[in-house]
Parts: sequence; C-alpha cells; structure tokens
Amino acid sequence: MNLFIPIVTEDKQHKNFVSIMEFSKEADRFELLRWANDFPDRDNKFVKEFQTTFNSSFWEIYLHALFKELNFKMDWSYPSPDFLLEYQTKKIVVEATIAAAALGKTPEWERDIIEGSPARFTKMNIESIVRLSNSIASKYKKYKNTYSKLSHVNSNPFVLAVAPFEQPYFNLQLDIPIMALLYDFYVDEDAYNDNPHLYPNGPPKVSLGSVEKDNGSKVKLGLFEDTSHSDISAIILSTTATWGKVEAMSSAAHQRYISTVWWSEEEHKPILKLSTSDNNSEKIQDGLYVFHNPFASNPVGPDMFRHEGITQVFIDPKNKKITKEINSLFLMHRQTINILTK
Repeated sequence: MNLFIPIVTEDKQHKNFVSIMEFSKEADRFELLRWANDFPDRDNKFVKEFQTTFNSSFWEIYLHALFKELNFKMDWSYPSPDFLLEYQTKKIVVEATIAAAALGKTPEWERDIIEGSPARFTKMNIESIVRLSNSIASKYKKYKNTYSKLSHVNSNPFVLAVAPFEQPYFNLQLDIPIMALLYDFYVDEDAYNDNPHLYPNGPPKVSLGSVEKDNGSKVKLGLFEDTSHSDISAIILSTTATWGKVEAMSSAAHQRYISTVWWSEEEHKPILKLSTSDNNSEKIQDGLYVFHNPFASNPVGPDMFRHEGITQVFIDPKNKKITKEINSLFLMHRQTINILTK
C-alpha cells in the first residue's frame, strides 16, 4: 500500500496531504510508511481516503503502529470494526473515529500564525466537548445498530479510539474537554488565569452539568457516570498523535529542533525538554490517554495499557474520585522546528 503515489487530482487532495508531499519531508513520509507496514487495505479505498480526507486515515495508521509497539495481535479476518485485538487470549474490539471541524467552522490546518495560540480556553474547550460528543454519539449509535449484532463484537470489550482534529490548536486541549464530557470534571483555566491569587492550589475543578451548542441545544456531561454508555469499555485519546509525532520519530536529514513538555508525577510539575532530530527519544505511545468506564459491561483490564508514556484514568462511581495512573513521564505538548539549508 503506497500512500504517497497520488491517485486523485490536486484539487481533491487534502491540505495536510499536500503539505507532507513537500520534498523536505521525504524522511517523514518514510517514517509513516514504517507505521503503516502490514496495515491492510481491506476495502481497497484507504489510500484514496488518506489523500482526500487524511485525518481519520492518519489516526488509524497511528493506532496500528501503537498496537504493534504494545505487542497486541491484530486479527484482520473481519471487515469491521476497525481493529480486533488479542491480549492474553482475550479479544478487544477497537473502533477509530475523529472529531472534525463543524460545517462552516475554521478547519484545524488554518492556523493564524500572527495571532498565535488562544489566550483563553473556555470557548475552545466547549467546542472540543461538542465535537467529541458528536463523534462518540455517532459511533455508539453504530455499535447499537450494527456492531453489537456481530458475533466477534458483542461478547468482547468495545473501545472507542478518538482523536480531536476539530479546530486550530486542538493539540492544546490535553484531557480537559474529554474529562468534562466523560466524568463532568472540568478544569477552569480561564478562572485561574484571571485571578490566580484566588486559587493557590491551581485552576479550580468544577462540575458544569452540560454545555451549550451554537444552536442552543445542550450536551449532557458525565457519559461515564451512569449505565447509559455501558457498552463502551474505555475511550482512547491522544492530542500528540499528529504529524509532529512523525517528525519527532523520523530520521530527517536536515536539522530539526524539538521542544517537548512532559508531566512528571514524581515532581508534580511539567518539565521542558529540548532535543534535536538525532537524539530525540519520543515513542509512539507517548501522550496516550485511556479513560475507563466504571459501568462497562465488559471492562478492559488496566494491565493491557500499563506501559511507559500512557496515562490511564479511573473514576470511583460511589464518591466520584478520579485517579490518574501515570507511567513514567507523560508527553503533554510538542513543537518541531525545521532548519532547512539550500
């Protein structure tokens, strides 16, 4: 499967595909092909989708590389859902989806370089919550109507793997929108930034109950606080599984500076690291979250994702206490800077 031989005309190619086809990104393309090695094109349209819609296909390639790195066996005998994993003789079903920009909203690739990243986060976080909610609801409906009737699905844990690509600077959201959506646990960064003296222990954690869409309808928060979504065992999410991860892991011939921010649970603070393309050690699983559903009909054992670089999130349904299991340093942000010479 050659992802980079164009099979559609330029006017139909996705902006991100056009970008990665630049000559200077040859080593990065090679790295992505390494991720995609042995990934089957089961419906013979994956390459076209990669070139025309990009993000959803890129996310599937990332997941494939992730599962290989974690030594999960993948069964490709069935046309759907996206992945059927085997871990210690147990079968786990994984369906991939993305949160995309709403119709008429600014797509993720149109960043205003001059204006820069947003100084306030509430509006951005609410947009993320709404778009994540739509994606999860759509796939849960698909599970109820279709997947649950498949013999290889209905008796096994069902995991949704969601990637946020819904707006510019989506990579800044970390787990704040998804924690609000799943557990009704919102970290109010704007309140802290406005009056830091009022919050000596950091940004306040609040229960919002719901958020409002542009059309005035409400999105109920706390999907994992009752049995309403018990068929979803867990949700996987990453805000660092972007083209920047490809760049960070590739062996580019030109000089590349990589700035990363890692959360240290031992020091209980973020740590800044600066590296170059020849000494960067980022791994495929760095920056991955796994959010467990305490009401899951078929829960996923935490041992499955107990690897360095992965954070697992649990909630006690009785007292609503949230626990984060962070293994080693956790990747929060990354920025790559390419130094090109003639």
